[in-house]
Amino acid sequence: QVQLVESGGGLVQAGRSLRLSCAVSRTIASINTMAWYRQAPGKQRELVARIDIGGITDYADSVKGRFTISRDNAKNAVDLQMNSLKPDDTALYYCNARIFGVYYWGQGTQVTVSS
Repeated sequence: QVQLVESGGGLVQAGRSLRLSCAVSRTIASINTMAWYRQAPGKQRELVARIDIGGITDYADSVKGRFTISRDNAKNAVDLQMNSLKPDDTALYYCNARIFGVYYWGQGTQVTVSS
């Protein structure tokens, strides 16, 4: 069983930054894809950013240039640096790992951006 624990969420004003972190209960060095998703009230869960085993990243258009995903294989952690936050970024943010076709999720961390 793989456990993912997110941290770093909170309430911030628009324009400020937050850094989310995801701690994984096993080594992530062999996990092909790690990702962050988010779900706002009344909306579907959407992909925010992902990073593959080679460090190649992919971002939702809405966060490109503002968010940066990174992985630290030594610490078994995946971070999401979020800059220039907007009210539309308000959501519950989930860490995700895909291992042999199975998706594992954390419990989520709430990010609220006030205008």
